[in-house]
Amino acid sequence: MSFSRWWTETTAALGDRVPLPLVALLLVLAAVLVAAGWYTFPSWVPRRLPRLRRRRRGPSPPAATQPVVPAPREPELPAAAYVCLADRLAAEGRYAEAVRERLRAMVRELAAHRVVQPQPGMTVVELVRAATDTSPRIGPPLGAAGAIFSELWYGQRPASAEHDHRMREHAAELDRVLTGRPEDGPPA
Repeated sequence: MSFSRWWTETTAALGDRVPLPLVALLLVLAAVLVAAGWYTFPSWVPRRLPRLRRRRRGPSPPAATQPVVPAPREPELPAAAYVCLADRLAAEGRYAEAVRERLRAMVRELAAHRVVQPQPGMTVVELVRAATDTSPRIGPPLGAAGAIFSELWYGQRPASAEHDHRMREHAAELDRVLTGRPEDGPPA
């Protein structure tokens, strides 16, 4: 028996038992389910498949005897180290990195003057808000510096020497506010 004859006889026998509108409805329903699964593909696939765990042989050490080791932290560098690195990066033409290091120097200065206590994962907006809550005069220079940083790093804009120059001005203004020095007037 050839395939075409088998197919014809099978579909005819199926058509005698199941009405054609029901078959059409089931095919449409199957197509809709496949399309919905295809459209939402990543959401229903598990992010991580379960793993089979092998048992260890022998006694396991009690949990209380295992020492708890804290995660290593970055060494605390003074603000001057970040400024020096920023100057070197700017001299090499790596302005985006220079802007980032100048912002780190500003954050270190804020921490040294106990204006804010930076936390890991703290965003620029959260930092500006926390510093402004402590001292409102810090808001303008720090907010402007944060805007430059966000424009370059989150907005992925190309950095230029102008960005570095503006960050230097904002860092100097922040230093004046933190130390309480009067603003330099125009030359006479």
